[in-house]
Amino acid sequence: MENHTSEVHNIPAKHVSDSEIEQIQPVFNAHLNSQNRLFGGQLVAWIDVAAGATARRHSCHNVTTAEIDSLQFKEPVCANDVVVLHSRMTYVGRTSMEVRVDSYVESLNSSRKLVNTAYLVLVALDENGHPTPVPQLICETPEEKAEFAAGQKRRELRRTRREEQF
Repeated sequence: MENHTSEVHNIPAKHVSDSEIEQIQPVFNAHLNSQNRLFGGQLVAWIDVAAGATARRHSCHNVTTAEIDSLQFKEPVCANDVVVLHSRMTYVGRTSMEVRVDSYVESLNSSRKLVNTAYLVLVALDENGHPTPVPQLICETPEEKAEFAAGQKRRELRRTRREEQF
């Protein structure tokens, strides 16, 4: 990761922090399921929006979601709670980007409990809607470097799963 530009298209690389976001979503009654907990599809939509914003910032292009890894709800989310979504780049390929979104439920005293961690793969699109190259990712901290290495392994696992399906 010493070279901070893409060899193919001379695109300047970007730091993880360049596209990292945190957003909040208040939970209203309209977001609840029949058990008075946050509807899972609503959380998925919020996660997708957060990941899309991060990937768009990183690539400076419109993006589309190609894959969402498994979702597990670790904590219930109820009406009047606040969901905090923290989104950051973890890995990039040539045209695809992996984004990690951690979702938390935040209490009135500002303490947070992890609700979900999701990894999404998004693809940058050019003005004709075709995949386009993205900047490489500059990983500086040990956590960022470990996340990038894990992202490479997840990419290979996804590729293997796709090949097995078809």
